[in-house]
Amino acid sequence: MNFENVIAVRKNKKIYRDGDKCIKVFDENYSKADVLNEALNQARIEETGLNIPKILEVTMIEGKWAIVTEYIEGKTLAQLMEENEEKKEVYLSLLVDLQLEVHSKKSPLLNKLKDKMNRKISASSLDATTRYELHTRLEGMPKHTKVCHGDFNPSNIIITEDGTPYILDWSHATQGNASADAARTYLLFWLSGDTDGAKKYLELFCKQSNTAMQYVQKWMPIVAASQSVKGNEEERELLLSWVDVVDYE
Repeated sequence: MNFENVIAVRKNKKIYRDGDKCIKVFDENYSKADVLNEALNQARIEETGLNIPKILEVTMIEGKWAIVTEYIEGKTLAQLMEENEEKKEVYLSLLVDLQLEVHSKKSPLLNKLKDKMNRKISASSLDATTRYELHTRLEGMPKHTKVCHGDFNPSNIIITEDGTPYILDWSHATQGNASADAARTYLLFWLSGDTDGAKKYLELFCKQSNTAMQYVQKWMPIVAASQSVKGNEEERELLLSWVDVVDYE
């Protein structure tokens, strides 16, 4: 395998291109269970028929776990938005269409979103009273079994030269409530500093999915709390500020 062409560097991992293969190499101390879970998620999503890079192998390279998938040639939706600002709303609408396609799928063996969120809220730095309130609110939310991406943002969508979209990075995939997934996407725009994009995205999601905006907003403190467990200090503070946002009831 060729490790000269680095295409991305992320926390705890490096991604390389070797011809028509994409090789994600994890740090030595990265959890084996998390690597195998990511590969399993991707394999299960392949079975739904969504357009995603296919898993080719899970292997070890110089003592480090690696996932090898197809390499998809193209530009990310984030790049296209940057290059064609006047078409941003068109691209946001495409982002929502793709997310709704994801939500239309079922994958009964994926982990449950509510279970994952409960675990993360328990592991957060919030006080016991706030955690109890969030657990209670989460328990009261409708139980759905839709495929949720968990990190759905423009940099995880590749558009090939012929216009075919592919959805990348299924490490956070679960089955659960689509509006929780939308709340996460909204917060990702907001964390990146694109508050205008966050607002437009949420409007388009609610319009195209016929979902009440208040319903997605009810998920935001829960999603923010569960996401505050990872990430840098600044991001954590921003997310925790969402935990105390106005109750939209």
